[in-house]
Amino acid sequence: MDISLIICTRNRAAQLGPCLEAVAGLRFDGSWELVMVDNGSTDATRATIEAFRVRVPFPVRIVHQPVPGLGNARNAGIAAAESALVAFTDDDCYVAPDLLTRVVAAFAQPDLGYVSGRILLHDPSDYPATINESTQPLRFPPGRYLAPGAIRGANLAFRRAALDAIGWFDPLFGSGARFPAEDVDAAGRCSLHGWAGAYDPSITVSHHHGRKARHVRGLFRDYDYGRGAYHAKLLLHDRAAGAALRGWAGLPRRMRARPSTLWWEVAGAARYARCHFGQGSSS
Repeated sequence: MDISLIICTRNRAAQLGPCLEAVAGLRFDGSWELVMVDNGSTDATRATIEAFRVRVPFPVRIVHQPVPGLGNARNAGIAAAESALVAFTDDDCYVAPDLLTRVVAAFAQPDLGYVSGRILLHDPSDYPATINESTQPLRFPPGRYLAPGAIRGANLAFRRAALDAIGWFDPLFGSGARFPAEDVDAAGRCSLHGWAGAYDPSITVSHHHGRKARHVRGLFRDYDYGRGAYHAKLLLHDRAAGAALRGWAGLPRRMRARPSTLWWEVAGAARYARCHFGQGSSS
């Protein structure tokens, strides 16, 4: 396979239909596969994926990972994937038809370990969160601090060799686990291991997240919490004090926007420290 597309899902059978229809519309001249990870669903998710598999011409692998957490789920998808490039999107996203072509083209750069793409707001009535509509390409040099938000997991791809170098995703991180920010944690560790990264706006998905203004307070709180854990991990696990200090240097600016950021970042850092010293980090 030239590339594997991995989608993790949990109890979203109703939303999967449009996501999978967009996947069915992918146009790619090489060989590829879809890896669907059912992260312990109790609804009709499995049946929805099975019905999709029998009517499409490309391979669809179905993986069951009962342990909740997006880091766990993505690792299960990586283990099942058969290609040297793995791309991720979410079960509430609609991929552009040329997504795989664009991802493979980006990895023509041999030093590139990860690439993130543009995430458009599908429904204009949704709050403009968890998106990145910038049209400005970016390059992330190896060995540098990677800021949360610079890349996003709803449109993210890795070279398999870069993931192997870091031991894949940390199961402590990701939606459904202890800390959000599994995306920047994995990409940031790739950077620390000498891989370059990029933001390529030609790689596009639309995000149909359904969140309204009343939902974002909790969302931003979770992001702050995950950011604190990410920065603590840079210091304690990755021994990257310079990168951690760069992250913390932006705290006053973030507090001006949301004063509660201080509390939640400290709380996330403290909980990660307890995990690190009490149980050890899992990656």
